[in-house]
Amino acid sequence: MTAATDIHLLIVDDDERIRGLLQKFLMRNGFFVSAARDAAHARRLLEGLDFDLMVLDVMMPGEDGIAFTRSLRQKMTVPILLLTARGETGDRITGLEAGADDYLAKPFEPKELLLRINAILRRVPAEQSAPDAPKVLYLGPVRYDIERGEMWSGTDQVRLTATESQLMRIFSAQPGEVITRTQLVDDLGRGNGGAQDRAIDVQITRLRRKIETDPKQPRYLQTVRGAGYMLAPD
Repeated sequence: MTAATDIHLLIVDDDERIRGLLQKFLMRNGFFVSAARDAAHARRLLEGLDFDLMVLDVMMPGEDGIAFTRSLRQKMTVPILLLTARGETGDRITGLEAGADDYLAKPFEPKELLLRINAILRRVPAEQSAPDAPKVLYLGPVRYDIERGEMWSGTDQVRLTATESQLMRIFSAQPGEVITRTQLVDDLGRGNGGAQDRAIDVQITRLRRKIETDPKQPRYLQTVRGAGYMLAPD
């Protein structure tokens, strides 16, 4: 994917040197980039600007990246890529559970960051004009408009993160069919297996909370033991 100058990124990192290096690198690759030194600074920028993606450091003074992600997810779905010096799988899972779309462990190659950013942006559904006869899947009180990539509960739109939107596109393309974890890992552009399977499980759990009446006993986004997951609309 070639970066376009109308894609606006926000870098949030308390390390001025890293912040500056990332900003220059991403600008050289065609992005428009703003930077913030901490969560409070980022909040001020978010009040007046819209961003297509945030690159957020986990270890910051004051409000850390995990808490900031969790807070943002209560009101917005901007894609979030976490940067963390922590190598333990559990810490990365915590970030995904908070609502992050992906994570990248420090130290990293700038080119890998670019690949991760482009992979996340590919998951974000493009705006589409209203079709004459939209295809809709019904999941109890929830409905999913396949053409628009929108989920609704009554008259209220259900906010989906970029990863949740991509999962719904994958599942809605094959309703009633089992999709393996391996396929989901590949389609989401994560790779590396192992811990990534657990990351997929976390994303599924989050999506179920928006679909199911009882997420612990899913009716619509089902687990098929030994195989994977299946979307079973009405």
